[in-house]
Amino acid sequence: MRLDELAHKKLPDANMASLDICGLSADSRTVQPGYLFAALAGVEADGRSFIGQAIENGAAAILTQEPIVTSVPVVTSDNPRRDLALMAARFFEAQPSHIAAITGTNGKTSSAIFLRQLFAAAGHKAASLGTLGIEMGGDSEGLETMLDHTTPEPVRLHAALRDLVAHQVTHVAMEASSHGLAQFRLDGVQLSLAGFTNLSRDHLDYHSGPEAYAAAKQRLFTDILAADGTAVITMTHEAGLAMAAACTDAGRKVLKVGRVGDAVHMAITARRATGLNVAIEIDGARHHVALPLIGDFQKENLTLALGMARAAGIDSAIMLEACRDLQAPRGRMQLAGRTYEGAAVFVDYAHTPHALENALTALRRHVPEGGRLLVMFGCGGDRDSGKRPEMGAVAANHADMVFVTDDNPRHEDAADIRAAIMATCPDATEIGDRGAAIDAVLAAAQVDDLVLLAGKGHESGQIIGDIILPFDDVTMVRSILASKGGHHA
Repeated sequence: MRLDELAHKKLPDANMASLDICGLSADSRTVQPGYLFAALAGVEADGRSFIGQAIENGAAAILTQEPIVTSVPVVTSDNPRRDLALMAARFFEAQPSHIAAITGTNGKTSSAIFLRQLFAAAGHKAASLGTLGIEMGGDSEGLETMLDHTTPEPVRLHAALRDLVAHQVTHVAMEASSHGLAQFRLDGVQLSLAGFTNLSRDHLDYHSGPEAYAAAKQRLFTDILAADGTAVITMTHEAGLAMAAACTDAGRKVLKVGRVGDAVHMAITARRATGLNVAIEIDGARHHVALPLIGDFQKENLTLALGMARAAGIDSAIMLEACRDLQAPRGRMQLAGRTYEGAAVFVDYAHTPHALENALTALRRHVPEGGRLLVMFGCGGDRDSGKRPEMGAVAANHADMVFVTDDNPRHEDAADIRAAIMATCPDATEIGDRGAAIDAVLAAAQVDDLVLLAGKGHESGQIIGDIILPFDDVTMVRSILASKGGHHA
């Protein structure tokens, strides 16, 4: 692509304008001959310090904020991050025809996964993109599915969108993180639908304060969502009211969900050991559905997904039928199976005191009368050591039986990590080997019990030192159940 077409502006020199650019990168290590190198100022490193290396690797042009003298043409920009995103959109060009993005503090992953399944139920070839990578719910052969960030850097993002088009994907549900929005990674995405979950304190190590954090989220609706697009806003929190008002002020169509009288509303009518019974109201019509989802928090996530599906024109009958077979995201209150005794076994990513407390509290509401709640967890090495006794206390206070095991000890002595946890839950059973610990907790579970395996969720490896050993909680559960007469989910 010609440099002037890529930059989308007239360049001062005809030779410069006609320069052919064959790739983009903001990482000097990946620059190849003919690439444009974006010299971006980062949190940990300044890309401008690596311009020389990029040129040595063959960079044909440089994108930067301040004019510099180099041996190759330089394109200057007041906002090089945004310009890189727009360049990536032009360079890769192809995007699925219907792209929806979801932002908020909690619930982005589940809402996006649910929306993908609703798109698919309506007959569309759909994908989700976010924390769990790229998922299509089917054949993804030849597609790179791993992502470095919830919202990838723009070059990776637009390359992924192009590849999804090549796989005939028409509908995408993606997560939009505050970091990604603040760093203009989504600029250039042809966004027709945007959803908002909720807003609470988070990521203030990056954002200057709560106001800046909220402003980053708001960009999805006021700056990126197409002028004729629809904003679907969860209204059950004060932040939803503010976001809806901002969308209206920006001239965006707003669809409200979450409260009685909104386009979509949901109420829990009963809790089962492996799911929820709910009453769903869509445009005033009430429907009763048995959901295969655990945790009251999923009500809000699914409500948003249903609202976004409605805004996309999907028939309510199709949505309601799809709800009966929804699958939770990998490692997010995922039902791994049932033991021979009948106890349901769930795997969840909860790896902080707050997340573990929320998971146990959510599961407690599903424990049948007379049943117990069992939990197995550990804490990572080379990470916040202060959370270890806190998580031990949470487990002791909220579970009936506790098993303490290893979870990515990295370069620390795993026994020391377990000891720090055991200090606040001395009655717990300590088993270092995670596979053996899973075997033990499954064996201890009785009929009407519920089991939570916490910490690793969707992760597929156990980090010991510098080695990543293959390990997946769900796979291990299903292997053990298969050998002992249990049942897979």
